[in-house]
Amino acid sequence: MSEQRRLNRLKDSAGLAGWIALCFAAAAVGGAATAGAPGFFGELSRPSWAPPAWIFGPVWTVLYLMMGLSAWTAWRERGFREAPAAFGLFFLQLGANALWSWIFFFWRQGALAFGEILLLWILLAATMQQFRRIRPAAALLLVPYLAWTTFAAVLAFSIWRLNPAVLG
Repeated sequence: MSEQRRLNRLKDSAGLAGWIALCFAAAAVGGAATAGAPGFFGELSRPSWAPPAWIFGPVWTVLYLMMGLSAWTAWRERGFREAPAAFGLFFLQLGANALWSWIFFFWRQGALAFGEILLLWILLAATMQQFRRIRPAAALLLVPYLAWTTFAAVLAFSIWRLNPAVLG
């Protein structure tokens, strides 16, 4: 293997690790707000179709991994300099993702959490549109995240409406 090829593989591997680490760092920031979530979530009235609390961790783990793969795929194709809008949107949606847990679980603001998850959905859809222009596979990797965010928005709205005294 040539030296240049080895360096390119190293760069790709480091980039993949970096994107995945960034996504899991956002997960950790959001997760810090959920320390008391199991007890709090268990006390809330939830719709009959709400999934059990244990499902959220595994689902989000897969979604954060797919977010990292998506960003890495777009980054390998164009990099930051050639696609600043796409990566700017990606960073914004990642921040909105982390913020949601604070609004809902820590500050217990149902209306604000619902509005913020709608903003997250818009930012995510815009990110997907930008990534699709760079490399369609990068956008496709975010489809499960968009589907889950859609479901989470409906669930958050329902829980907020069922618990007005607790969630404002």
